[in-house]
Amino acid sequence: MIAKRLLAGETLAIVNAEKAVVLGKRSVVLSQYRAAEARGSVRKGPHFPRTPERILRRCVRGMLPYKRSTGREAFRRLRTYIGVPEEFTSAKAEVIEVAKPRPALTPPLTLLEISRHLGARV
Repeated sequence: MIAKRLLAGETLAIVNAEKAVVLGKRSVVLSQYRAAEARGSVRKGPHFPRTPERILRRCVRGMLPYKRSTGREAFRRLRTYIGVPEEFTSAKAEVIEVAKPRPALTPPLTLLEISRHLGARV
């Protein structure tokens, strides 16, 4: 949904990126992020992000055709933030209903937990 809106020409700012929910079994999701972070080398990459706002940007980039000019331009229109910056405190926030966590027996896995698991100091 976010990628479609970016490709349509909108400029989006995502606040509270650390509260974004990742679906899937906790152990599987954490092992996949750990494997992606361990891939490559320190000098050559690929360099995988550790902070929640960077992880979210990388996920959205995967939904865009970022190797083409339209995808790169759309990706430049995306801003992600941890918490709510002062410039957005008075703005009306839009909540995406599809992105809300579904009721489950276990608590949802957030990007904050994933970034702490990867070793980020957030």
